[in-house]
Amino acid sequence: MKLSKLTSKDVINDVDGNKLGKIHDAEIDTLTGKITSIKIKDGLRIAGFLSSKSGYTIPWNKILKIGKDVIIVDLNESDQNVKKENK
Repeated sequence: MKLSKLTSKDVINDVDGNKLGKIHDAEIDTLTGKITSIKIKDGLRIAGFLSSKSGYTIPWNKILKIGKDVIIVDLNESDQNVKKENK
């Protein structure tokens, strides 16, 4: 699957059903060529760690399913693997 196909899908949190936004970038391990995380922007506020002016990075292992129209991720309020990025 191409990254351009991933960026057209909405990212949804399985824990609370919130739409987080869309993928705008990905981090790739240069040694293995595998995606290590996805970067989301313009998300809604969930669990106190997102705002409309911030983005965040979600580790690839937090992705539960990539469907036809959405990507389902598993993010808990106490999830320490999500890195908040201020714009």
